[in-house]
Amino acid sequence: MLNPEIIIKLTSDEALVLSDWLEQVQMTDLGRLVGDAAVRAPLHRIAGTLDKSLPEIFAADCAERLEVARSRLRPDLDDSASDEGGADA
Repeated sequence: MLNPEIIIKLTSDEALVLSDWLEQVQMTDLGRLVGDAAVRAPLHRIAGTLDKSLPEIFAADCAERLEVARSRLRPDLDDSASDEGGADA
């Protein structure tokens, strides 16, 4: 099979945070960051797909929604500290 499609599944939080990051990267100097046009093409496609799939990026409270999504995706510092302590025991 030539060029099979790849399906990537994201939670809504993951999609919102990734969409915001891709937007920031595209608004800066994407060409400097990603020198290969072959890499830029799929990044633009992913960003476009996320934009079409996330109506909340156009909501008035998008910044608040984004911060809530980021906080849910960040590892809980208490959990990682207890995991490290448990590894030594």
